[in-house]
Amino acid sequence: MEAKPPPGKRGKRNRRVRLEDLARECGVSLSTVSRALAGEKGVRADIRQRILEAAKTANYVIPTAVSGQKVILAASSAAMIDYVRNQFTLHVLDGIRERAKALNLEIVTRSIADVAEEKALLAEARNDPSVIGLLFLTIDDESILAETRGFDKPIVMINGDDPFMRLSSVTPCNRSAARTATDHLIGLGHQRILFLMRPGRRTIERRLEGWREALRHNRLHAGDDLVVSVDDWLPELAMQAIGARIEQKGLDFSAVLAAGDCLAVGAMMGIRQRGFSIPGDVSVMGMDDLPQASFLNPPLTAMHIPMREIGIVALDLLRDDLSVMPLPPRRVELACRLVNRSSTARVRLTVQESAHGLSVQQ
Repeated sequence: MEAKPPPGKRGKRNRRVRLEDLARECGVSLSTVSRALAGEKGVRADIRQRILEAAKTANYVIPTAVSGQKVILAASSAAMIDYVRNQFTLHVLDGIRERAKALNLEIVTRSIADVAEEKALLAEARNDPSVIGLLFLTIDDESILAETRGFDKPIVMINGDDPFMRLSSVTPCNRSAARTATDHLIGLGHQRILFLMRPGRRTIERRLEGWREALRHNRLHAGDDLVVSVDDWLPELAMQAIGARIEQKGLDFSAVLAAGDCLAVGAMMGIRQRGFSIPGDVSVMGMDDLPQASFLNPPLTAMHIPMREIGIVALDLLRDDLSVMPLPPRRVELACRLVNRSSTARVRLTVQESAHGLSVQQ
């Protein structure tokens, strides 16, 4: 037999709010509440708003029927290239598929490279009633984002953001992650820290900002002369860039923060190629914390990016936008954490010989 609550506690137990409760609160019929929450016609705007506000105040859960529906995942060429070369996109897709399975959603993947392909994609989504929304993966092109204005189905950006906040988005907290990484290196005594990056995306620019912020906060030099850029996310390009830097200026830095693990691998190769050790002469740190980071020699210190969680949150954002009480577009940034391994160490004072004479390593 179920135990009854004490007399003084009756009525205080949590119970689910019912449609009848909302109807009584708003002074309307049960059918009116049902139509209002379902977004159906035939309910006056002021009454609908009153019902929605009452539901919100009572924390009434408005179910969104998504089971058996489709979501189109539109991936940029950059995302598809990353899928082949690295694992960031792979892990994000794993998160999307995991959440889609739980919600009984079908994910339909499409690649888009220009506005023409996007227009065809939007037309497909608009004309297919089983498509409830779209996910844009690693898309920054302003012309492509402009085409989404007024689109009647929700779109959520993944690993990117809309600078005009027309679309919801989910990314790692790139700026704070780079700030944390740089603070870690500064805490080890490093003052001349290179930032190695592949420019062109807003997400990476946020990492550059975090690196600068940490250096300036500690009154350290953060000029463009400490920024090393490459044209692609390839370790061999990073190796060449770091090797050329040492050849031209000597070892005028004691640490490298790379905007991605693949660039960190290249930096380690370039430093060793010039006869220096890691972390004895130069500390190297990455951002991603891909699985292979722990198998490098030495294992790579990195900021762990919650890749699978990014995919999971993206689908939940999309589902929220299907609610009869949609929220304004919002930008969700997931926290990253530092994984300390052996590629970073306390700085040491040495005088190194280079092809151009002597250079001081702090």
